[in-house]
Amino acid sequence: MTVQIHPFFDSDSSTYSYVIFDAGSREALVLDSVYDYDPASGRVRTTSADAIVAFVEAHGLEVCWILETHAHADHLSAGQYLKERLGGQTGIGSRITEVQSIFAGVFNFEDSFVSDGSQFDRLFEDGDRIEFGGHTITVIHTPGHTPACVTYLVNGAAFVGDTLFMPDYGTARTDFPGGDAATLYDSIQKIMSLPDETRLYMCHDYLSGDRKEYHCETTVAAQRVGNVHVHEGIAQADFVAMREARDADLAAPRLLLPSVQFNIRAGVFPAAESNGTAYFKIPIRKG
Repeated sequence: MTVQIHPFFDSDSSTYSYVIFDAGSREALVLDSVYDYDPASGRVRTTSADAIVAFVEAHGLEVCWILETHAHADHLSAGQYLKERLGGQTGIGSRITEVQSIFAGVFNFEDSFVSDGSQFDRLFEDGDRIEFGGHTITVIHTPGHTPACVTYLVNGAAFVGDTLFMPDYGTARTDFPGGDAATLYDSIQKIMSLPDETRLYMCHDYLSGDRKEYHCETTVAAQRVGNVHVHEGIAQADFVAMREARDADLAAPRLLLPSVQFNIRAGVFPAAESNGTAYFKIPIRKG
């Protein structure tokens, strides 16, 4: 008995979202969805999310879970929108509370915001199991990119979030608050310890070198042999030195500020102000 996996690619943020479902029971989950946002105009659209809605409805699926691998810094999550349209429970790693605590201060959130993860329906601990359609998903805590990052493992397929990219692109940055290169290395070793044939599904793909096509899937074996940052034989100290040097030259993601403050609210917009309009905050840093 296998699960069906259908990817959706958002070219604006190079993000892969997934509908994962059991063909017999028609039970499904949605992973790492995208809410389209134009920062220049402040306009939000549901084009990407509506493609997921259309797929779910066309295949007669019942959505049980709407999951996040972490609080994304490069796109807004459509989790709440999809919950309203399709039902299901939202879930994320339990250490989202650390991310909330950090960024609630950065954005000086209103006193009513609580950093306890209660904005989500379920917070997952390392080793937790999720049942759907006769399948069991195991949650693996894989921090480093952010404290709250998790990998979801089901039927020989692992959804790794931003922990790993395709082998020719490497690994995630670790310079966000709460990130840590040594911790990321240890998390990657958890993934690399899975059987060689385990399929790894990416949250992002960025074309590297001469490659012309985007890909969402690789394997543990391919990562062990070919990951340009962390293949077998790379020591933790060498990885940390490389990762920290690389991170020092990276620009902030284009949608960092709106994405983080939206996603730690579980995809709920800030309350509208007296004029009926909701606003994202942009901290001003002088110098």
